[in-house]
Amino acid sequence: MAEAYIIDAVRTPVGKKGGGLAGVHSADLGAHVIKGLTRRTDFDPGAVEDVIFGCCDTIGPQAGDIARTCWLAAGLPDHVPGVTIDRQCGSSQQSVHFAAQAVMSGTSDLIVAGGVQNMSQIPISSSMTCAESLGFSDPFSGSKGWVDRYGTQEVSQFRGAEMIAEKWDISREEMETLALESHARAIRATEEGRFKDEILPIAGVEHDEGMRNSTREKLESLAPLVEGGRITAALASQISDGAAAILVASERAVKDHGFKPRARIHHISVRADDPIYMLSAPIPATRHALEKAGMSKEDIGLVEINEAFASVVAAWQKELDWDLSRVNVNGGAMALGHPIGATGARLMTTLLNEMERTGTRYGLQTMCEGGGQANVTILERL
Repeated sequence: MAEAYIIDAVRTPVGKKGGGLAGVHSADLGAHVIKGLTRRTDFDPGAVEDVIFGCCDTIGPQAGDIARTCWLAAGLPDHVPGVTIDRQCGSSQQSVHFAAQAVMSGTSDLIVAGGVQNMSQIPISSSMTCAESLGFSDPFSGSKGWVDRYGTQEVSQFRGAEMIAEKWDISREEMETLALESHARAIRATEEGRFKDEILPIAGVEHDEGMRNSTREKLESLAPLVEGGRITAALASQISDGAAAILVASERAVKDHGFKPRARIHHISVRADDPIYMLSAPIPATRHALEKAGMSKEDIGLVEINEAFASVVAAWQKELDWDLSRVNVNGGAMALGHPIGATGARLMTTLLNEMERTGTRYGLQTMCEGGGQANVTILERL
């Protein structure tokens, strides 16, 4: 089978809600990382055959195929097309998968993949709530097939996070320990300059904005998101703004452009689980990926699993018995933030840089997604 290679990967800092990136148009966030990618790799951008970007809530400034708009806003050749995809929080990880599949099939040689999201300007679930005036309160309750199968029960990430905490008997204290460690790791990584080679400063913002020096006492003082629940705001990912872009190339493109690949895409897959639990799919998805790749967890040196909620990571660890010293080593979304359409590519960019810093051969990335889905990517450092 043909191979797909990662040539380079870059990202913006992750801005906090209402922070330094809040006023930047989504197209300009995406254009910034695309331009940075073309400058860092020094190749003819006219050779790119497609731009595949993830984005959720594609209304307003994120409507009209934001992938195409980002490319044009970057001032790059107008013959290069773009397509925007939505696999919820996994959208930009899926964009890399689609890019890899196009390259591995031989139908394309050079693709820019990534994602963008400005959650300060377009709040999460806006594409759902904007239809309330048209008589639609949610995507499900008007569907006979859905109601026959799942009833009219609440479908939300917050309920899913609580249900996971209950099913896997994860205490609030356990989750607070994970949250404190996430912030501590992110602060340490920033202070040590671990993100320096992956972040392209923009709008005067040079570092991720979500990290906090919190304490156990502060976390304990927070009210749960639902009465009697275990999840608090500190145990969830942060509302954020940002973008990331990855250049995916075939072996022919590597030769034609004189690229030096940084990694080979060793495995890509996606699996799904219960859509009401919504966030549990990284567990079966990781098992499936390792089995299909003929690997064990001992083969994997580093893992990035998106910290949508602390309960997601805790349940995944309990089921798979993974050594957390090799998981989210530079912090996760509880500290660094989660610009939903961009996080998949952000995680991959961070994973790639950490694999290079530590000399790790294989790294695995997974994340929970709306609809009860999860992508898994395994990278091999070159």
